[in-house]
Amino acid sequence: MHMADALLAPAVAGAMYACSGIAAGYSVKRVRLEHDEKKIPVMGVMGAFVFAAQMINFTIPGTGSSGHLCGGMLLSAILGPEAGFLTMIGVLLVQCLLFADGGLLALGANVWNMAFYGCFIGGMLVFKFITRHSISKRKIAAASILGCVLTLQMGACSVVLETSASGITELPFGVFLAAMQPIHLAIGLVEGCITAAVLIFIYEARPELLWQNGECGADRSRLSYKGTIAVLAAAAVVIGGLLSLAASTHPDGLEWSMERVAGTAELEAEGSAYAIADAIQTAASVLPDYAWKNSDSATGTMVSGVFGGVVVIAFCIGICFLLKLFRKKAKDTKFRE
Repeated sequence: MHMADALLAPAVAGAMYACSGIAAGYSVKRVRLEHDEKKIPVMGVMGAFVFAAQMINFTIPGTGSSGHLCGGMLLSAILGPEAGFLTMIGVLLVQCLLFADGGLLALGANVWNMAFYGCFIGGMLVFKFITRHSISKRKIAAASILGCVLTLQMGACSVVLETSASGITELPFGVFLAAMQPIHLAIGLVEGCITAAVLIFIYEARPELLWQNGECGADRSRLSYKGTIAVLAAAAVVIGGLLSLAASTHPDGLEWSMERVAGTAELEAEGSAYAIADAIQTAASVLPDYAWKNSDSATGTMVSGVFGGVVVIAFCIGICFLLKLFRKKAKDTKFRE
């Protein structure tokens, strides 16, 4: 659901940057009240995991379309909505600048559509509500599927609203909405199942890593804290470096919807704002579209998956220290090693 710059008027893009910026500022303020330094490596590794998982487009049978994990719901269920949102910003920023995935002008909208809803609606409302009294595998599965379906529907609707407000006449509101919602319903169901599987693994391996679960279930943990982090890190490497080669070649839900409505997923946009954003992205992207420049070699995709994950980890850890997040208190409760 990464929007290209051509889908947004500069004024709408600026408004979405403002909205996402306000949410980011709120998240920084809230995360500064947390004092668990153990969350820093989890933030980095889970960011890398989501980055890798987003590289795998899965085919939606019978449609000629594909989808991929957004990850906001997954991150917020582990890190909490605020830390999850900041991690998603890191993922989307790295994708945008280093891999030219999603427009730079549209970055604020992509953060809102893919991160805000997943973290603050899926995590803060759905996951928190369903697990408010107790947590179990059944509740995790229900929260994951419901949260992902709901937040992808909201994100898809926002894309339509943003393009409509931008005056993109090739994508009339009613027809575009009718194409976007059903396909993202299917994508949301698949993402919900994937999210549930990952969260249930964590629940079985190290249940206190889940948001709101605290130290509950620590006595029945099957893996150590470091062991769980190592498994998730290894999974990110395998997914990004190997499984990404098997990603579906079908257009994603947004591109598929655009092709059905406008006959193409490549719309043109003219103006200095678009030219500047494109110039910055062109200069910054080292592996555009997750491939070597002027080469179709599979090694480009493999390197992209691993390199991008490493950069996301570095970004998340760096931002924690730069903004002094998760500052340690003398009486912090520790995860048992």
